[in-house]
Amino acid sequence: MIHKKTRKYIPATLDINWETLEPFYKELLDRPINSVQELEKWLHDRSELEAALEEDSAWRYIRMTCDTTSEELLQSFQYFATEISPKIAPYDNGLNKKLVASPYIDQLDSEKYFVFLRAIKKSLELFREENIPVQTEIQVEQQKYQSITGAMSVHIDDKEYTLEQASVFLKGTDRAKRQEVWEKITNRRLQEKDTLDTLFDHLRKLRHKVALNTGFENFRDYMFQALGRFDYTPQDCYAFHEAIEKEIVPILREQAEKRQKALSLPALKPWDMDVDVSGKPGLKPFQNGNDLIEKSIQCFSNINRYLGERLEIMKDNNLFDVESRKGKAPGGYNYPLSETGAPFIFMNSANTFRDLTTMVHEGGHAVHTFLTADLELNDFKHCPSEVAELASMSMELISMDNWNVFFDNEEDLKRAKRDQLFDVLKTLPWVAVVDQFQHWIYTNPNHTDADRRAAWMEIYEPFGAGFVDWSEHPDAEANLWQKQLHIFEVPFYYIEYGMAQLGAIAVWKNYKENPEKGLQQYLDALKLGYTKTIKEIYETAGIKFDFSAGYVKELAEFVKGEMDKIG
Repeated sequence: MIHKKTRKYIPATLDINWETLEPFYKELLDRPINSVQELEKWLHDRSELEAALEEDSAWRYIRMTCDTTSEELLQSFQYFATEISPKIAPYDNGLNKKLVASPYIDQLDSEKYFVFLRAIKKSLELFREENIPVQTEIQVEQQKYQSITGAMSVHIDDKEYTLEQASVFLKGTDRAKRQEVWEKITNRRLQEKDTLDTLFDHLRKLRHKVALNTGFENFRDYMFQALGRFDYTPQDCYAFHEAIEKEIVPILREQAEKRQKALSLPALKPWDMDVDVSGKPGLKPFQNGNDLIEKSIQCFSNINRYLGERLEIMKDNNLFDVESRKGKAPGGYNYPLSETGAPFIFMNSANTFRDLTTMVHEGGHAVHTFLTADLELNDFKHCPSEVAELASMSMELISMDNWNVFFDNEEDLKRAKRDQLFDVLKTLPWVAVVDQFQHWIYTNPNHTDADRRAAWMEIYEPFGAGFVDWSEHPDAEANLWQKQLHIFEVPFYYIEYGMAQLGAIAVWKNYKENPEKGLQQYLDALKLGYTKTIKEIYETAGIKFDFSAGYVKELAEFVKGEMDKIG
């Protein structure tokens, strides 16, 4: 069993509600601090309170996503969002002011606290009392996306399937069946097009209001500050998009032409992109959710015993919910439990190869959670996405040499590795499209639904538009953006996947050249949490934080070379 850290400041059995919490916030705000030692004790007490709150909030979110049909679980989540978070915000701001105003702040270890204090100062800059109710409304509104999409299902051959389960048919060799299923999935999504457009318009207006309240022209510029993007600018993102269009899109276009030729088709349609060109049925790396967990433990253990043990601890403590079912929110995540020091993995397995890669991806996040569990302050564990996604995407690639746990057949193993490397490259244009689209959305805050669809098409086309012929399904293409949860729930969290994907290729390259050293550098980088800058964390991993055209080209050529080796 795992045990939560022993609390020293708040009672172990504290019932989380505002009446029980407020006295602790008042005490922290009023406490006299007469030495640097007392300041550090104050920081530790605040950290303990925040960790307890984060874990409570985590469980409310986890339970709600595991069952989106439960009104009770939704209300529990909304209680935290509407009755606790908004009341904490002014106290947090007051505590930040108290910290920055302390005469002992300069006596804190400047190296140890640099990144933390930089974030605190930025938070103070951005805090506006009038944004508290707006941000509360945003938090409640954006959860509606999961309720809408979690309720989607289709009937195929008189049986009901979630959209994740139905997507398995798109790997089948019967083209007519693939088309039928793709159209059913697409039509089901399009039924909610107007509902999702209305929801998004409301979120966009609320987000723009937050930006204006804080003195920014638009939400994009506000979010670059709020996300703590100290290491790159919007212009760097545009340059990255261009590098992907120049270096990655031609490789994927070539792959699409090979696919079209292998399938003997006059044109590729959206339902032709997941079937294996060998004519073989989709890969089946495991039987069910439990089998997926067991094989993942074995795969991680074969890389390094410590890694396997982390997943084993999670299994023994029921910290997985992996199988798709109706009423469950879509997608997948690894949610750290701040006090327990372990995470919860949530996903929607439909017994496909994609589920294997989701599991090793979330498993990379899980390892990261364990490695940072003992860092001194809770804030030290709050890694930026450029680092968090490096943990997960690197694990997808590092684990490949041990995928024989999932595949007895050598040819299936080769197919899996080929598919994975193709997906690595395919990720980059989609990241560029989603990111560029969000830049457009928020720097054009008064756009209409029609403007938004037109902008999506204009941005999507140069990146290959999925390399398929959409001419018979223009509505489906124009509304593809609605599939991306991040646009609704975590705006601007997406370019990080592209940056981390490049970093992950570089980590894997190091691992291929020297497995022991490459793995150790990767683990050493993750152990840092967010106690160093992104650039320093990447350097600890033995790689560069660089997304220039030259670096994109170098790493793309390495992946292409590895694909050629597999044959």
